[in-house]
Amino acid sequence: QAQLVESGGGLVQAGGSLRLSCAASGRASTRYFRGWFRQAPGKEREFVAAVYWDNSSTAYADSVKGRFTISRDNAKNTVYLQMNNLKVEDTAVYYCAASTVVSRSVQSYDYWGQGTQVTVSS
Repeated sequence: QAQLVESGGGLVQAGGSLRLSCAASGRASTRYFRGWFRQAPGKEREFVAAVYWDNSSTAYADSVKGRFTISRDNAKNTVYLQMNNLKVEDTAVYYCAASTVVSRSVQSYDYWGQGTQVTVSS
């Protein structure tokens, strides 16, 4: 079984909302920091948001501040990404990840999900 499994992706119109979930198991569930990244065709994978294990600290990419909210429910070993006021440029494959340190860098995360497609139409 995969240690990080994303769900909730799909097709939504611009201005709409979508909620992504990422369930963790095994060693991935022990990581203090959980994050979301995304990758659009022809672009590098980029940081979206991260959250500390107790929700005391969060970080967001400038492009999503005020629109996206990351949170986690440790009882369910699940991290969420609430995406509001979606834009066409938000279209990408979204990846869940886990890290032992606070970071916006892809290299700092040692567990990754398979990704879930988010498509925003105009």
